[in-house]
Amino acid sequence: MLCLSPYLWDLIVSVMLNLRSSAAHPIRIMASNQPLLEKKQVQAKRSPQTFASTAWAYFRLTRLHKFPAGSDLIFWPSAWGVMLCARTEDLEITTVCAMILLYALGGTLRHGAGCCWNDICDVEFDRQVERSKSRPLASGAISMTGALALFAAHYAVLYYLLTLAGDEAFKVGLVGLYIIDLIYPLMKRFTHWPQAILGLAMTWGLPTAWVSIRGYSDIDAAVVLYFGGVCWTIYYDTIYACQDRRDDIKAGVKSTAVLFGDWIRPILSFFAACFVASLVYAGVITEAGWLYYTITVGGAAACFAKQMLTIDFDNGEQCWQAFKTNGTLVGFLVWAGMAADYAAAVGLISL
Repeated sequence: MLCLSPYLWDLIVSVMLNLRSSAAHPIRIMASNQPLLEKKQVQAKRSPQTFASTAWAYFRLTRLHKFPAGSDLIFWPSAWGVMLCARTEDLEITTVCAMILLYALGGTLRHGAGCCWNDICDVEFDRQVERSKSRPLASGAISMTGALALFAAHYAVLYYLLTLAGDEAFKVGLVGLYIIDLIYPLMKRFTHWPQAILGLAMTWGLPTAWVSIRGYSDIDAAVVLYFGGVCWTIYYDTIYACQDRRDDIKAGVKSTAVLFGDWIRPILSFFAACFVASLVYAGVITEAGWLYYTITVGGAAACFAKQMLTIDFDNGEQCWQAFKTNGTLVGFLVWAGMAADYAAAVGLISL
């Protein structure tokens, strides 16, 4: 027989008893290990993101990965204001180009700031909507503190850019930046017309640009075109909101896409017509030429007619493409007609 020391024998007996206990109570052993497993899983979920993935999340928060979609819709009203004033004031082409670039930068920053603020305010709604639940803030890819910091950084730069527009334009710009822009996301909780508030914000660059160049001279043209731009915003953002109409109804989110229901096509046609009418009025006041009426007025009207005749409001992809077209084509055509009219007026082109 194998001779074992008393100490070694006691150790073997102890191990055997523990194994027997483990076999008799496997659930208890698994349960005792469960907190450790859960702790490891939580640690894995909370593992630090790489710099690249974090940077990409913040990039997506500003929607720059979809550039120029959204930024162009803020930029165009400012560019319209510049071009209309450039014609009546005979501005040098270098001055016009410098102002266009300034408002392009401002429009991009305003859009980024607006997207940050919108996601901050709507984070709980976004988690209930299929299309938006993967957004960086709603999905937890970035923190609320980080989103607020990025928003504040955008606003600091925008404040500085406004100081370059002149004293009166600075005051006008502040109203849009610190009042209208900030209240828009909250309106979805109280009214079916958040698109109208968005229109006030998106088009605010037009009166800002006008006042920076002409002061309050012939301001009625800018005011009429401004409200025409609000109608344009209601038009394209209602189309955009149709992508989420079913989810918005479930989540209790209010929008014109929900409000208009089956009447959406004739109602949007009305808002498009109001925008075209405002373009005609602005052309009359500024004594625009035939290039303006052909490209600006005719081009916009043709685009609206095509969209209203062909779009399926229940098709999310069609709605997204129609929304993008308003920025890449409609806004551009309105500006191009104004630019051509300016070029003809100052002798850059001869007809």
